[in-house]
Amino acid sequence: MISNFFLFQVEQLLNKKPFLRKFLWQINLVGGYYDAGDNLKLGFPLAFTITMLSWSTIEFNGELFRQKELQNALSAVKWGTDYLMKAHTSPDVLYGEIGDPDSDHSCWQRPEDMTTPRTSYKLDYNHPGSDLAAETAAALAAASIVFESVDRKYSSTMLLHATQVRTYINTKNIFNAERFEKKNTRKIK
Repeated sequence: MISNFFLFQVEQLLNKKPFLRKFLWQINLVGGYYDAGDNLKLGFPLAFTITMLSWSTIEFNGELFRQKELQNALSAVKWGTDYLMKAHTSPDVLYGEIGDPDSDHSCWQRPEDMTTPRTSYKLDYNHPGSDLAAETAAALAAASIVFESVDRKYSSTMLLHATQVRTYINTKNIFNAERFEKKNTRKIK
């Protein structure tokens, strides 16, 4: 069963193929996982998934190793955390959504055929969303534990991002997730 999960995660990988390079933005938000069968990348479900996958890897490390699935778990976590760190472009900015919910939810197609806008939505002082920021910090912190004995430098980098996101939440008092909506966003061309 666990092998099927990792096979599914591999199928969800974004932008591993050269033909997808045409969808680069000014800010490199390539990577991460799709939310469902459509072309949206949503930060909260991704961060939650990485948090749960990280804690599962910590908790069941020995069993994953015995089943020869530990490397797959580490790869799945790293793919998600690489993206989360790219989405955290500065200490007080976190990109939380890529794609247009209205058009992408009604368009299920291969990424290489995608023609929908790649609208990007961010959290910052003017566009708060503590729930997304907190879950992102939790995902990066949990993943830093996963990689602590595997790659200390990578673990430290994740912990730095987690700490910056958490500090940002606490210092800016961004506790209104409802303000993170389309009318308060900046589109990246």
